[in-house]
Amino acid sequence: MRVLIVFGTTEGHTREICQFAARVLREAGQTATVEEVRDEGEEVQVAAYDAVLVAGSLHLGRYQPGLVRFVRRHLADLAGRPNAFVSVSLAAAGENPDDWAGLNECVATFEHETGWTPEQVHHAAGAIKYSQYDFFKRLVLKHIAAKRGQKTVTSHDCDLTDYEDLRRFVLAFAEQASG
Repeated sequence: MRVLIVFGTTEGHTREICQFAARVLREAGQTATVEEVRDEGEEVQVAAYDAVLVAGSLHLGRYQPGLVRFVRRHLADLAGRPNAFVSVSLAAAGENPDDWAGLNECVATFEHETGWTPEQVHHAAGAIKYSQYDFFKRLVLKHIAAKRGQKTVTSHDCDLTDYEDLRRFVLAFAEQASG
């Protein structure tokens, strides 16, 4: 089975998650291609694949505009084959019910904006990349963590993704798509 993994990213962690998903698929005997959404140039030929995994990261409650445009352009192709959506966010690392309700609202907004209802949705925790942030962004993240009673260590980046959970999701998606 040929699986297209297409993604939008802001800080690069969603790319890492998609590369991990591609490795999992390849280890399971599938063919996986990873493509970042583009605003210009050559467009990915979604129809050339048997299944599609779309991934995007949340920033200020929104996914990448390029990802929204990609899904709109390829709505018929997505609907015509097994598909899934991986939503990447820091909120997915926690257990706060309000955060999870907010995540579900963000996915619902994405579905409304694109007209696409994914067959499956997986929430993956993102990463805190202090090494890439300016002073103000680090300050905001420290403030958010303090409000939640959490300590922050800004001297190193922190990957919050549960890779075993992601592996299980990807393998289940592949099994369902090929069955």
